[in-house]
Amino acid sequence: MCLGIPGELVERLPEHEDLAVVDVSGVRRRINIGLLADERLAPGDWVLVHVGFALSKISEKEAQAVLDYLRGLGQPYADELDALRASDIA
Repeated sequence: MCLGIPGELVERLPEHEDLAVVDVSGVRRRINIGLLADERLAPGDWVLVHVGFALSKISEKEAQAVLDYLRGLGQPYADELDALRASDIA
């Protein structure tokens, strides 16, 4: 991913403390949440994701505002989602 994009935390992975699953506009991917070790992240929380890492916890209102803006970009946003679909953290 090139953009910082909001993702909703869907699941923590107990076998990998620093990994979680997020949903970004219907695309689910594992991401690294190690940079937010001091946050109490739980399913339903929103995070800003960049290159497979959660950079910060954000509010749902902020997440929706950013997603609305990104959707308005059209093809660049679609390209970003395609890149997200093709990526994964093992």
